Amino acid sequence: METVTVARDVEASPERVREAISDVESFMLAAGFDEVHVEGDGFRLVNQVGLFEIELDLVVEDRADAALAYRQRDGIFREMETVYTVEETADGTRVEATTEYALAAKLVGPVFDGTVVKRQRRKELNAQFDALEEL
Repeated sequence: METVTVARDVEASPERVREAISDVESFMLAAGFDEVHVEGDGFRLVNQVGLFEIELDLVVEDRADAALAYRQRDGIFREMETVYTVEETADGTRVEATTEYALAAKLVGPVFDGTVVKRQRRKELNAQFDALEEL
């Protein structure tokens, strides 16, 4: 499994950060996804990454240690899970996101590999954290 982790300190309170993260549609749009469709306990993301259009069908997991956690139900990965945690600090909140994934073997190649996925995922997580800094 590959792992991408991004963390940032923001000035907003932990409650405000959790509230923003729990608005899954807005929070995923902040990542720069082209389409976000929320239905029940799941959501679908559509995004153009280079030459590829990626669709992910995801399900939200109820985890006491996370502000938001979800895993892939269907999509390009053999496995994929993302967990966002929120921790109060003296100056606001530390928010951290970790995505663990394994690419399906048929997708790995010279144009689309783990390096591309890591770069894209860091970009998405940083964009979400940029939005949290605006709270």
